Amino acid sequence: MRLHKARVRNFRSIRETEWFTVQPDKTILVGPNEAGKTVLLKALQQINPPDDVPKFVPLRDYPRSELSDLQLEGTSGGHLTPRQVTVVEASFVLDDEDEDAVAQIDARLRGSTYRVGRRLDNTFWHTIDGGPTAPKYGEIRQDLVRLASHVDMQDGSGAEGVSESPHRQALSAIVDGWVDATTVQGEDASQLAQWLDEVFPLVEEGNATQEKRFEKLDAAVKVSGIRDAAVRTLRSRMPVFVYFSNYFRVHPRLHLRHLADRIEQDILDDDEYDRGNSCLLALLGFSARELSDLGEAPEPGPNDIEAKKAYQDQLDTRSYRLNAASIRLTEHINEVWRPDARRGEAARLRVEADRQYLKVVVEDDLGVEVELDQRSEGFQWLVSFFVVFFAEARDRYKNAVLLLDEPGLSLHGLKQREFRTTVSRLAKSNQLLYTTHSPFMVGPDELDLVRVVEMTDRKVGTKVHTTLAAGDSASLLPLQEALGYDLAQSLFSQQRNLVLEGLTDYWYLEATAALLKATGETELSDKISLVPANAAGKVVYFATILHANKLKVAALLDSDAAGDAAAQVETLLHTLGNKNILRTADAYDGTVERPEIEDLLRDTLIKVAADELQCDVSKAAAQQPTRPIVDIFESESGKGFSKYALAKAYLRWSRDHDAGDLTETERTQWTNLIEAINKALR
Repeated sequence: MRLHKARVRNFRSIRETEWFTVQPDKTILVGPNEAGKTVLLKALQQINPPDDVPKFVPLRDYPRSELSDLQLEGTSGGHLTPRQVTVVEASFVLDDEDEDAVAQIDARLRGSTYRVGRRLDNTFWHTIDGGPTAPKYGEIRQDLVRLASHVDMQDGSGAEGVSESPHRQALSAIVDGWVDATTVQGEDASQLAQWLDEVFPLVEEGNATQEKRFEKLDAAVKVSGIRDAAVRTLRSRMPVFVYFSNYFRVHPRLHLRHLADRIEQDILDDDEYDRGNSCLLALLGFSARELSDLGEAPEPGPNDIEAKKAYQDQLDTRSYRLNAASIRLTEHINEVWRPDARRGEAARLRVEADRQYLKVVVEDDLGVEVELDQRSEGFQWLVSFFVVFFAEARDRYKNAVLLLDEPGLSLHGLKQREFRTTVSRLAKSNQLLYTTHSPFMVGPDELDLVRVVEMTDRKVGTKVHTTLAAGDSASLLPLQEALGYDLAQSLFSQQRNLVLEGLTDYWYLEATAALLKATGETELSDKISLVPANAAGKVVYFATILHANKLKVAALLDSDAAGDAAAQVETLLHTLGNKNILRTADAYDGTVERPEIEDLLRDTLIKVAADELQCDVSKAAAQQPTRPIVDIFESESGKGFSKYALAKAYLRWSRDHDAGDLTETERTQWTNLIEAINKALR
């Protein structure tokens, strides 16, 4: 199953985050210091924490300013008990295996979602949203009374003069205190089911009305048991939530026998030395005792030929296996580190054993060997992170939601960008959320994965924004820096450059070009760099700078008023010429008089907005075919419409669809546009 959405309430700096969605693979939490990112991750971990993780402590974890509202053990006052406070709540979508598991209980449970919560007293609750629902007492009360009367008459206990039969007495005892709104579930449902089993032999055989009534009641009461069995099944399948903050370090030297003794006696220190090196051994495929035993075998006498051979075989076995493991570890590390020999960067990791000592050394391109702790802080962190993280994720936390707090801070910015690849690889097997301040940990194509965490007012507390909307500009700073860096890198990196009006144009062109490339209909040249200018009026500045550096430049402008104004700027005309000023109207085939880039995807965006944004403008669009679709969205949605949100929704849509899901007209329009771009910049 996959975490779909979550919310946190009444935990430290958090009052109420409200529900925020989580991506199926990787979610990035950005925000300034003291916004509550770490608090958010620690609360999420309590959804299903590992056994050794500290639990909630009401005195310390409930918001301090509202502590007087809470009833604490040994104190008086307060109107809330810790059991009444749900701190963290999460909703999961089921994968195919989960659905198969619950469908074995009841086929009606397919398509359900699993919702769980953890209270301040650390108790856990869970339920299924969807599938058959447990009945209210008011829905079955009359049928219960009539069935009781029927069985009374069948066994004679309902004869005239009998005040109340045993069956009605038993039923009255079960439903005592119930009201029509009481949900028949749990122990209440079990008792009622037992009563139905007891009276079943008394239901008149062949009496269709009573038999149907009994079947209806029996099915309704058993819903609770079905749902209970389903949530128990899903509880056992729920991923564990693992929080990483201070990553344990792998030390360069350890004594194998001492470590093996501590592991077997369960007296490991809860520190980085034991944990980090235990993970190293796990990743290498050894136990500490196994390596220790190989190093303790006594050397035989000179005349004992067979013993000498056995002894040598032991040493060779250890040496060869360590060598093979070192090669594998080096390959994984270098996928991220990408060593530069010119700078003397590390090239190979080697794990060596000298009787009872295991040593980790780093060899550079010159063959110079130094122990791991003599390399850079960033390299040590990366090696330690890789060893601990993969060892834990592969073994103890194979089915996990991984929560990383500020990963890679000690890495150089460019190394952080490469480390994003590692994070993405991790997210393929474990759903992952991480916090960051660094612009290098947010890719230009990952803005739809970002959730902004901010706290502009301590009385309001920490908030999580699913869209890139924040009241504090500092919250968006990493994203602005990330875009600025990529823009600066792209400006002069390619000989051919297409200047676009804004970021949403960039997304539409890149996503749609990828769809058409996948089906072989057309392909945007990979030699062309896409440069968003942030406004039609700024296109001229970008085009002029690029042209001055002797680069090929074209501009794509909407055919609206802003695009017309930019296209008529004398400087732009002089710089690019008419042939390299492309307009959306040139590729458009429709009735809109001033088409924008969104009009090239008009029909698809209407569907995407209805499905993803709950904004249905299909009727208005059909009535106003000559009006730009963005204008229709703005008038129908009011102030709530965002061009950014629409483009972001299309990005998500494009990842799960192909070009065949576009209309034929849309495919033709975009094929013509892409071919015009390639021609202008060939």
